[in-house]
Amino acid sequence: MSDVLKQLGAVLEARKNASADSSYVASLHQKGLNKILEKVGEEAVETVLAAKDAKSSGDNSDVIYETADLWFHSLVMLSHLGEEPQAVLDELARRFDLSGLEEKASRTKS
Repeated sequence: MSDVLKQLGAVLEARKNASADSSYVASLHQKGLNKILEKVGEEAVETVLAAKDAKSSGDNSDVIYETADLWFHSLVMLSHLGEEPQAVLDELARRFDLSGLEEKASRTKS
């Protein structure tokens, strides 16, 4: 599974400085972080709505599609901030032996 994320991360990095006319990813980077964040938020809402629909219809195809869009735009966001998908995988691995309650309690309060 992580091979797909690694490959996608490499593609996103390569397209970061491409022509905005030839690459959707480059056009997002050119528009800046706020536009990328707008897309992440939009995809998050669409994912939530698709999940609610899937619960009632029993068909998960739309929620899978929307989740892919959400992950994609989240990876564009990370790329824009100079991070690779591996950073998220490393964080998930770090949490692997913690219960969710322990992980949440370990966070500093702001």
